[in-house]
Amino acid sequence: MLKKMSIFAALAAALAFAVLPYPAKSQDRSITVFAAASMKNALDDVDAAFTKKTGIKVVASYDASSALMKQIEGGAPADVFVSADLKWMDYGSQKKLIKDDSRVNLLGNALVLIAPKDSKIDNAAIGPGFDLAKLAGDGRIATGDVKAVPVGIYAQAALEKLGVWSSVEPKMAMTGNVRAALVLVARGEAPLGIVYSTDAKVEPGVKVVGVFPESSHDPIIYPAAATIGAKPDATAYLEFLRSAASKTIFDNYGFTFLAKPTS
Repeated sequence: MLKKMSIFAALAAALAFAVLPYPAKSQDRSITVFAAASMKNALDDVDAAFTKKTGIKVVASYDASSALMKQIEGGAPADVFVSADLKWMDYGSQKKLIKDDSRVNLLGNALVLIAPKDSKIDNAAIGPGFDLAKLAGDGRIATGDVKAVPVGIYAQAALEKLGVWSSVEPKMAMTGNVRAALVLVARGEAPLGIVYSTDAKVEPGVKVVGVFPESSHDPIIYPAAATIGAKPDATAYLEFLRSAASKTIFDNYGFTFLAKPTS
């Protein structure tokens, strides 16, 4: 009888132990950042530094600002949005998809004309009426979609201001984002391309053959903001984007740091 009772007691104890709650496993902290394609190299380094400092993992998705904002509008779970122009951040603000009080103009950039590294084109004097169509010859001029992709919008504005858009429009090869245009030129599939100076800097297969005057297009500004449904850690991330540590990284990649460093 004693033996039977001891067996029942052991079973009861085991059952009681089984239903005891286990200590909660610490949640892995992470945020999702949607950022303009031109930021990839620099922002990957910034994100690594942020994770090292805070332990918060950053999952980054890069594409044209237009495509990313449309994804956010469609319900994609992003915590932070960094655009390559003001237009798509303004769109997010109008649609109440971002937290306006978190918004900051973070970076600046320049618009350049590139050619494959081994191209015979070395220097294009970009100014009013310059013959870009002739320079391209039988080839195409790669840039982002001028209807939506920021680099393409800047490119069209510059070419219109310089009075050459009508002659080059038939030669434009428009891509889904700036990095796709960069690849076309690096591979020699397009003899010329219009991208940001920071893109040209990270691609050894191209060279800069001309710089568009700042007066030929709106200032190239990269605003950053938390989305309306952002996790609390997005605040720390945005603060880190404005830090002296981030400034050093962005400076090294050729961006102009517009925000006042927080530390």
